[in-house]
Amino acid sequence: MATRIGDNSDPQKAKSADREPFRRAVAGCLRAIAGDNEIEVTFGSDRPGMSGNRARLPNLPKRTTANDLAVTRGLADAMALRKARHDVRLHARFCPDGRSARAVFDAVEQARVEAIGARAMAGVADNLSSMLEDRYFRSSYADVTDRAEAPLEDALALVVREKLTGRPVPKSAAALVDLWRDFIDEKAAAKFERLLETIEDQQAFARAMRDMLAAMDMAEELGQEAEDEENEDQESGDKQTGESQERGGSETDASPDEAESRESESESESEAEAETESELSADETLEDAEQDAETPGESRRPPGKLSNEPQEAAYAVFTQQYDEVIGAETLCDEAELERLRGFLDKQLASLQGVVGRLANRLQRRLMAQQNRAWDFDLEEGYLDPARLSRLVIDPLQPLSYKQERDTDFRDTVVTLLIDNSGSMRGRPITVAATCADILARTLERCGVRVEVLGFTTRAWKGGQAREAWLKAGKPQRPGRLNDIRHIIYKSADAPWRRSRRNLGLMMREGLLKENIDGEALVWAHKRLLGRPEQRKILMMISDGAPVDDSTLSVNPGNYLERHLRSVIEEIETRSPVELLAIGIGHDVTRYYRRAVTIVDAEELAGAMTEQLAALFEDEGRTGRASSAKPRRAAGGR
Repeated sequence: MATRIGDNSDPQKAKSADREPFRRAVAGCLRAIAGDNEIEVTFGSDRPGMSGNRARLPNLPKRTTANDLAVTRGLADAMALRKARHDVRLHARFCPDGRSARAVFDAVEQARVEAIGARAMAGVADNLSSMLEDRYFRSSYADVTDRAEAPLEDALALVVREKLTGRPVPKSAAALVDLWRDFIDEKAAAKFERLLETIEDQQAFARAMRDMLAAMDMAEELGQEAEDEENEDQESGDKQTGESQERGGSETDASPDEAESRESESESESEAEAETESELSADETLEDAEQDAETPGESRRPPGKLSNEPQEAAYAVFTQQYDEVIGAETLCDEAELERLRGFLDKQLASLQGVVGRLANRLQRRLMAQQNRAWDFDLEEGYLDPARLSRLVIDPLQPLSYKQERDTDFRDTVVTLLIDNSGSMRGRPITVAATCADILARTLERCGVRVEVLGFTTRAWKGGQAREAWLKAGKPQRPGRLNDIRHIIYKSADAPWRRSRRNLGLMMREGLLKENIDGEALVWAHKRLLGRPEQRKILMMISDGAPVDDSTLSVNPGNYLERHLRSVIEEIETRSPVELLAIGIGHDVTRYYRRAVTIVDAEELAGAMTEQLAALFEDEGRTGRASSAKPRRAAGGR
């Protein structure tokens, strides 16, 4: 039978089926370049990145272009080259102490590994160029005119890449580089030759890069670790030579216990440094290659990027091998989700009426701000019935059309980040789930995208991470020592009707465990930065300070709280994301600038709706003309 005109079902199926060979080819190339057949490659809507042996690449859009394919290949090549040509421990050893110098050092190291691949393979060079062009185009640096808005680390990395590969700077980043090129040439032009000579040797390149940073007036941020390590290497080399000569006989005068303790001390220190670096570099494999822009992971916020490392003291993670970011639908089967959702609805039959009324009030307040405006007498659009009388009077008059103007108000995304710790069990988590459910539906009606996320740990008191630490001999200062679980109940692009049953998962027995708030905020914040909307709102709902017995048993008592404060300060002062918090029976105002504390979970619905309504009313009062400019700080007065 002939295909009916207008029936696009078969072409659509063919188009979606054709993506699988591309995915297999990209995954195969990634493993081949990385030299590791065990790498697991997945495609999804989450932010691209690589953690351990897991690589995440973005899904192709429905209408795929050649550029989309090249960008995806470029992201895969950047990850593979980082895996193949980057030594985490070596990088941690030479990495500067200061935040600005560290950002430059990290960015140039990524440029080095990408340049190695670009020099060896022309196809990889083309893919990386497409990826960089796309990243900086999305970052909106084409019109930047002030160095304060132009990250030095990006500019220097692009200049280094230009020197190492001979390829020009991406057009979308030309303005960014031009702002800093004179400064870079004046301070460090003589240092580029050494970078070119040492590109294949990470250690020599790192030393050359530290010399360049010193020439660029960043010497005070370098610290002394690299020089000390160099001396230690020479001394240890001499010691090892002596020991190897004497090994045939007795162990000599140096006490074996002393030697062992010294050796274990240096190992634990290097492991702690390496794990700290792995936390930064694993996610930064693509944060350098794709970080901080307005779609999956872009738009860098100078002068520093948000990370899990506070300024006062390093926040470390012993291992990320057992961490997971997972969709709610994959944690239990469909029948179980339906049962849990039914249980949630039964528990809240009475509360839904109260929350529903509050949500309707919020909707009316939001809709009232969306003053609908129309353009009339157009040649296309919606037929304007008010102008049809013209045809009666004069049949030769053309038809008149109208078109509704877009409102800036709708260009907003809201993330609800819900504490899934054990202390939320019972009424608090039930109310939180229902409020998130009804608010998501309400905001969706108003044209506001909503994401619902949860955070907990996979096990009580450490799980597999603690077991790995014990097997490693209990090295000192291990940092975070638990397996975190971050749950996506509803993504911003998923309609509410498809995600409503996922919220029932919060009712599942055994799901709620411990809470590490700082890392959850980092995760939710990064997801928001990857959104294209101009206005981004992050609402944290929690009932206590971060608690993880395993981590706190081997670190200072304020370890997690200090990290949380650092993350909040970074978001509130440097990020365009507007952060607010609601504490259930716990005073969160001592952490967040914009926060409210409620005594009873029953007050949560009112607090959430009032806080969101206040945010949107503030936006309405300040005027929509200012919405084209991203907000520089959340919680401003």
